[in-house]
Amino acid sequence: MKKLILAIALVISSLSFAQEGRGRGRGEKLTPEQQSELQVKKMTLDLDLNEKQQKEVKAILLEQAQKREAKMAEFKANKEKGEKPTADEKFEMKNKMLDEQIEMKAKMKKILTPEQYKEWEENHEKRSEMRSEKIEKMKQKRKGHTESEE
Repeated sequence: MKKLILAIALVISSLSFAQEGRGRGRGEKLTPEQQSELQVKKMTLDLDLNEKQQKEVKAILLEQAQKREAKMAEFKANKEKGEKPTADEKFEMKNKMLDEQIEMKAKMKKILTPEQYKEWEENHEKRSEMRSEKIEKMKQKRKGHTESEE
């Protein structure tokens, strides 16, 4: 259960990071509205959402994308100031993120049918595993670069 919640947060945050990364040097990044629209379409393809479900899911995803963008702007501003969060602030951010994931899961459970919900959970678990593997590879790669530079 906790893994699923973590997976959801990672999927959502990775989408925003991936889109920001693509946006650099190649034009503008996607707006929260565009991000949520694309996510809804992917979910519709994967889960065969009906129109009512699409509208409800889009509202949730749009709200998340807007919150994520605001948080990213805040992080960027703090980074430019050279401010780093304290341990208590990090704890509070992680705690809030997990609360939001729990809320997201509850909302999705209300919107999706049991079969769709099961498929949604499985998709997030797969993405989480893939993301974890990529992160490990990146860490290994960085570790290799650091050692070779010494």
